[in-house]
Formats: sequence, structure tokens, C-alpha cells
Amino acid sequence: MKKINNQPLFEEYLSINKIAGYFSSDMKEWMELYLFSKNEYLCREGAEMDYLYFFVDGRAKVYTTLSNGKSLLLSFYEGFKVLGDVELFQIRGAASSVQAIDDTYCIGIYLPPVREKLLRDPVFLTFMGFSLSDKLNKLSKNSSINLYYPLEHRLSSYILATGVKKESIHFKENLTYLSEMLGTSYRHLLRTLDMLCKRGIIRKRENTYEVMNESELRSLARDIYR
Repeated sequence: MKKINNQPLFEEYLSINKIAGYFSSDMKEWMELYLFSKNEYLCREGAEMDYLYFFVDGRAKVYTTLSNGKSLLLSFYEGFKVLGDVELFQIRGAASSVQAIDDTYCIGIYLPPVREKLLRDPVFLTFMGFSLSDKLNKLSKNSSINLYYPLEHRLSSYILATGVKKESIHFKENLTYLSEMLGTSYRHLLRTLDMLCKRGIIRKRENTYEVMNESELRSLARDIYR
């Protein structure tokens, strides 16, 4: 995490996302702009979280760790999101891990000096209610996706969400880790990747996969995990 002293950029993110309107009083003096580099964690499951973050630019994946030590994908973040809303009300470790896929910008509020002020702010609490309701709905939907969607759909969504866009999308991931993240076996993941290759949707180039038919891949992905 790196603090960014760029006032025009800070003001732009505040304005675009209408963040000032989520509070009864001016909270700008408590806000800072932060940059999380690619692959850096915005928070780790179980770790203390002292910040409320407004996710304003970039991409990140959200996952939880199961009792057997494996990880399971919950969702992707892209566009405006709130991090730390659950932890604001329950002072304990982060409920899940959030890891940046690209360089990601957040506006952060350090909570210890303002927590009680926020918990007495009716405008902010109303906003938090909508935020938590939206997260609950998406968590319910994504839990069903992990149970019932075929792997080819979940994998397609993951490739689009995490791939690097050049002239085409390039995808590189540790496949053992990926099979855990998608709740499948390593062999089933390999069979599904091979099937996508045979259909001409992706192709393998050494240890990287290149997307050859992006429209077909997006059709399979169906905006799941969003």
C-alpha cells in the first residue's frame, strides 16, 4: 500500500463516485488516496483491518480460505466498491482476502479516530445498509455459481477477469492454485482448458494461454462472479 499525494486525482475519484454524499458532514480531511500494486493484498482474511476503503479504480479478486486450507473464489471487484464495511461493525479480522489483479486505487479512511462518529451518522449508516445488502445478494448468487455452474463458465469468467489485455488477452496462473480457487480438481481443470483449446476459444503458448475468440469466451462467462 502506497499513499498517493495527487490532489487532482483524489478530487476526481471523490467527484466521480459522489463519495462526499455518503456522509452527513465533511469527511475529506480523514481521507487519503492509496495505491495497491498488482498482486498486493488490500486485506487478508483474519488480519486486523483499521481502514474503510472505497475501491475506485482497478481490479481485484475476493476469496475465502476453507477449513481444509484451500481457497475459494467469492467475487471480483471492478468499479466502485466498499471494503471494510463488515469489519466496521464487527471489530475483528477481515472476513475475506482481497488481492489486486491490476494496480488499484482506493480512498481510505483510518477508522480508530472516526469509528464512533461514523456509527452515529444516519446518512453513512443508510449507505452502509445498501452496501451490505448488495454484498449479501452477490454472495448468495456467487455461492450458487460455485455449486451449479459448469467449470467452463466459471473458468471463462476467471480468465476474462484476471487476464492481461494486450493485442489479445493473455492468461497465466498456477493451475493447482486455480483448481482450488474454482472448487474443482486439477485433472478436471486441465480437461476443461483442453476443451476450450480444441474449440478454438483459447490456445496454449508455452506456459501461457492466449484468448483466440473473446466473444465466445464472454458468452461462456456470462458475467458470473460479478
